[in-house]
Amino acid sequence: MAITDKIYVKNHRQLSSQLETNIPKGAFKGATLDMLFQGEGLEKLDDATRDRVLEFTEDFLDCECDNNPYCGCPERKFIQYLLDLRAQGLGPDAIVDVMTDDYMVYAYPGDVLSFLDSGVRTLEAAEHLANVDGAVDKRDEIRQAKQDLAR
Repeated sequence: MAITDKIYVKNHRQLSSQLETNIPKGAFKGATLDMLFQGEGLEKLDDATRDRVLEFTEDFLDCECDNNPYCGCPERKFIQYLLDLRAQGLGPDAIVDVMTDDYMVYAYPGDVLSFLDSGVRTLEAAEHLANVDGAVDKRDEIRQAKQDLAR
């Protein structure tokens, strides 16, 4: 299961009430993406909530794909956002705090830790493959990325 399947809308019930419609708790579920992409009812939200929802929409749903928002770009952009937070030296708890402050979404720190651990394991495998292939420069690049993610 992808990490984006474990990203949830904070204050989900309050948001649903303000929008006068049911939306899934998952931030990357189809109905949630539809609501954000189409922007219907966002004027009903209080200013602070609307600002965060619009920032989420601009940062993750903005692409030129024909299938937007179902093209996979929102998920890839969010994963890159998580990796950027990790590159800043943040741990799982701090990553959850920042994503909640930035976009009113959250995850469980254990799920973020699992995502990061999986990334390290994937990079270890890629490092070994580059070593077997004799691609020393690529191996060193992957090793550095792995060390940055693991710290």
